[in-house]
Amino acid sequence: MKLPDLKVGDLVTIYYKTVEGDKTRVHPYQGIVINRRGSGKSEMVTVRKISGGIGVERIFPLHSPLISKIVVKKRGKTRRAKLYYLRERRGKRFAVKER
Repeated sequence: MKLPDLKVGDLVTIYYKTVEGDKTRVHPYQGIVINRRGSGKSEMVTVRKISGGIGVERIFPLHSPLISKIVVKKRGKTRRAKLYYLRERRGKRFAVKER
C-alpha cells in the first residue's frame, strides 16, 4: 500500500481491519494526527478524536498489514511537531487551521 503524505495537524481517516471470530471487518477511525514518530517500517502516528465528548487517542503503525487505506480529509497548518496541547482543548479550540 502506498502511504499518503501525512503531516502533523492533518485530519485523516484510517481504515483498520479487525478480526472478530471468523469475520474480518474494516473500521474507519477519523481524527487529527497529533504525533508522528519513528522511521522506515517502524513509523507510527497518533490520531486523536473526540467521541461522545471524551478525547480518544490511538497509535497506528503505518506499515501494518491491518491498515487497508489512509485518506487525508484536510491538511492542517501547524508550527509544532507534536500537538499535545490539543488534549486540553474542547470544541472550536480543538480545530487546526487549514493549509
